[in-house]
Amino acid sequence: MKKFYIIGFILLLFFDTFGQTSFKLTAISAMPFEISIDWLIRIFSYGWAYLVILGYTGAFVTWMVLLKKAPVGPAFAASHLQVVTVMLVSVIVFDEQITLTRMLGGLAIIIGIVFLALAEQKLQHKS
Repeated sequence: MKKFYIIGFILLLFFDTFGQTSFKLTAISAMPFEISIDWLIRIFSYGWAYLVILGYTGAFVTWMVLLKKAPVGPAFAASHLQVVTVMLVSVIVFDEQITLTRMLGGLAIIIGIVFLALAEQKLQHKS
């Protein structure tokens, strides 16, 4: 079962990060932003928009499968790890900078997930 969780969360991180990155690439490709039919046509004329749909669909399906088996508390916390993975991918793909605030925020997320996982493990051993 532990292998199932690990593979599931890796897939969830992949799909979430892929979807978020594709979303930003879609927004950049469809610039300038305007509320018009032409802008909507521009969005869907690039392949990135379809990759967004694929990424979010994959994340949704993976999340639903994980929720059937995984404890909700740690699963919900671990799903927020995508904030960190998107930040790391953005450094490579979009040449964004990791500031001290972003680094501390990412570290806080990781520490919170570790603490929740340890607490869940401790509760399982007691019962």
